Amino acid sequence: MIPETHVRQIGEAAIEAIERQDWIDVIGDRLQKAVSAAFEVGGDAGRRVRDFLHGTWLGHPLHPAITDVPLGAWTTALVLDAAGGHTEGIARAADTAIGVGIAGAVGAAVTGLTDWQHTVGGDRRVGLGHALLNTTALALYVASFTLRRRGARDLGRGLSVLGFLVAGGAAYVGGALVYDRRIGVNHAPRPEPWTDFVPVLRETELPQGSPRRVEARGVALVLVRRGDQIHALVESCAHLGGPLSEGRVEGDTIRCPWHGSLFALDDGRVLEGPSTFPQPCFEVRVRGGQIEVRPRSEG
Repeated sequence: MIPETHVRQIGEAAIEAIERQDWIDVIGDRLQKAVSAAFEVGGDAGRRVRDFLHGTWLGHPLHPAITDVPLGAWTTALVLDAAGGHTEGIARAADTAIGVGIAGAVGAAVTGLTDWQHTVGGDRRVGLGHALLNTTALALYVASFTLRRRGARDLGRGLSVLGFLVAGGAAYVGGALVYDRRIGVNHAPRPEPWTDFVPVLRETELPQGSPRRVEARGVALVLVRRGDQIHALVESCAHLGGPLSEGRVEGDTIRCPWHGSLFALDDGRVLEGPSTFPQPCFEVRVRGGQIEVRPRSEG
């Protein structure tokens, strides 16, 4: 059995090797432009489809939820093949599981590409490597499914085992993207609550409709004055940490300058993706000519 430390070293070395492949950028540039253009051509409908695929409606990225479908289905097929692949009923069940996995893999690919289009540099290369591995696994399972239907079950089972190993490698790379590189996680810090108001800026220093970065107890915030109201949100965009203080105020909303996520100023809810997480809000008051803030209660 391979020691755990060796497994980790092999995995890290593989990911570093993917990141060093500059030639991937040629594919990545063209693919990113194609994905972005496909949504832009659709106008408002394209934007709604994009936000659906991101998972904005779910409050959670959709891609990792869908990846459970092919991995679960293909694991089921592997167990059924091992338990009695030559029995007609079990063989049909294994074939059905592989078909479900193929359908789920297509959905995972579409949602994954939608999320991946916003990555850059090494993250983009590793993400594309993850996608290429998953595409290889999908191709192996499609071939396995075809061979099984044509009666070449032994060869079909062999290809499905190989596909399962490749899919496992792709899942490892995907885990590194999430847990090591924080792709698809909430980048907006959620400060520990405090009850007293903290002064952050003189009221006369905040003009109408112009975002201003301030800090309160080590937490970066963006202040926006709209009419008689002053709004305060956490400054780092929940999507990938973009600076909302450099964003654009659009009516009662603010748009991230990096990837265009649109948040409501009054409560931080997501109005347009790619963010799937709302921005944490702060209560605001003006006292003695000072703008003061404190974290808003989750309730």
